[in-house]
Amino acid sequence: MRSASISRTTKETAIGVTVNLDGTGAYTISTGIGFLDHMLEQLSRHSLIDLEVKAVGDLHIDQHHTTEDTALAIGEAVVKALGDKAGIRRYGDALSPMDETLTRVALDISGRPYLVWKSAFSTTRLGEMDTELFEHWFHSFAQSAGLTLHVETLYGHNNHHIIESAFKGLARALRTAIEIDPRKGSAIPSTKGVL
Repeated sequence: MRSASISRTTKETAIGVTVNLDGTGAYTISTGIGFLDHMLEQLSRHSLIDLEVKAVGDLHIDQHHTTEDTALAIGEAVVKALGDKAGIRRYGDALSPMDETLTRVALDISGRPYLVWKSAFSTTRLGEMDTELFEHWFHSFAQSAGLTLHVETLYGHNNHHIIESAFKGLARALRTAIEIDPRKGSAIPSTKGVL
């Protein structure tokens, strides 16, 4: 089993994350931000990555630090569980429909973090969560997991559907990219020999 645990403690947050990349999509998640919990549950369920997240943050200030540090810790755990990345497919993409919304997500486990974000919201909050924090979550996750990550909402107007389709698309693209390709054996999927 490819699994890892990360503990991240700062003056702003205390976060524990455990991932099992070869799981069934089981999750136990508590960040103190209900909508973020819901999105991380989607990430786990649709990627089949077992995910445990316990975050305590300075929510009396705002949700920024908890959102950012949760993404960083999950990304660190994923890259740690991947090890040298031998045999993985490396690339993944998904078209993720949710009612009137369609989002495209493509990623490369390249070791070169980069985010292209082409999604927008017509409201400043979903539940108690600031919608500007969604792009920041994806950016922080891409940075710590070493992903080149493209997220584009092709169309849609319901804000809940837009962000949920982005998380589900990330989950499905990540599921493909982390899978072991039986044709690759233990080869690193790069002509450089390292990712």
